[in-house]
Amino acid sequence: MTLRNPVHAALTGPHASFAEIRGHARRYPTAVAPFLALPDEPTEQDWVDAAVLVGPGKTAALMRPALPVPDSFKIEAEIDLVQFVAPASLPAADPEAVVLGPDDVPEMLALVALTDPGPFRSRTIELGTYVGIRRDGDLIAMAGTRFALPDHTEISAVCTHPSYQGQGLASRLIRTVAAHITAAGRTPFLHTGGANTTAIRLYNALGFTLSNRMKVTVVEAV
Repeated sequence: MTLRNPVHAALTGPHASFAEIRGHARRYPTAVAPFLALPDEPTEQDWVDAAVLVGPGKTAALMRPALPVPDSFKIEAEIDLVQFVAPASLPAADPEAVVLGPDDVPEMLALVALTDPGPFRSRTIELGTYVGIRRDGDLIAMAGTRFALPDHTEISAVCTHPSYQGQGLASRLIRTVAAHITAAGRTPFLHTGGANTTAIRLYNALGFTLSNRMKVTVVEAV
């Protein structure tokens, strides 16, 4: 069930040091990521603890196959998600890719705001290694690692400035991030929206295989 419940696997595994905890409910700090984690089969008490952890009127996101949400939460949005696992042949470090650090976060946030690859916040960079490509000093593409599971690491925040799309930069950065992941003895995987046909075509072309169909469910604690 690890890949079917990746946030829980991360926050009870390699990312346990990030976890804010109440009972069996866990979440990332809001400045790091918006995600909430529950066990594979949450109990009524798990949901009660999750509501307290999130806080009345506050929101969090579940990433897993859809499950019934009790009255202690209100569903704000549901987004179809597909999950892919990388082929063994994928990794290939790119000489133009540079490692991004804390000083680069303002530019990274600006690129994410322009391209909307998914949640990326002021401290998300703490979750792993992020790399980018610059042209004339400007950050024009990036990708990095987010959820760290016992045997897998997620490729995330794959985005390219609209002026530079169609040049293969995303493929190059995905391969570079995959090289970092496999060097650590892990298997790369990633997620994208179920309706994002452009990204799905890219991942299929790179040899990724579909592993799960999931939901991002944004919930508000009542």
